[in-house]
Amino acid sequence: MVVFSKNPIHSVLYLILTFFTISGHYVLLNAQFLAAVNIIVYAGAIMVLFLFVIMFLNLKKESEVHKTNLAKAAAVISGGILLVIFVAVFRKATFVPVDATNFNSQIGMVKTLGQILYKDFLVPFELVSVLFLSAMVGAVMLGKKEEGERNTF
Repeated sequence: MVVFSKNPIHSVLYLILTFFTISGHYVLLNAQFLAAVNIIVYAGAIMVLFLFVIMFLNLKKESEVHKTNLAKAAAVISGGILLVIFVAVFRKATFVPVDATNFNSQIGMVKTLGQILYKDFLVPFELVSVLFLSAMVGAVMLGKKEEGERNTF
């Protein structure tokens, strides 16, 4: 429904519903922390941003662009290729049964995730934090206006 909805607001609402179902899958997989983060970050912050951008654009019916036959053909070809890839992947996939003797019920919990992040992957975790910090500084510097610069809108 996210893809096929004509109204962009309805599409965003369906996407929020999709994020909640993904969080439900995380809970079923015993990853409660990822479920909570998914709801807070994606269903909360990212969707507010999407709604803001859609309302800021002020899309109207008269500005609606109709798809050409070439775009429709490209979409059908891309979808067909994706279907072929999915069929090939599922034919080669092997499903391994769960071994109940070696099953760890704490695998998706916050404590286990924190130990893995801060012990085994400490250096990549810190490098990503520095990368995010530099991206934030770069975004601020790009958005900052120089002295004497006017708004050209």
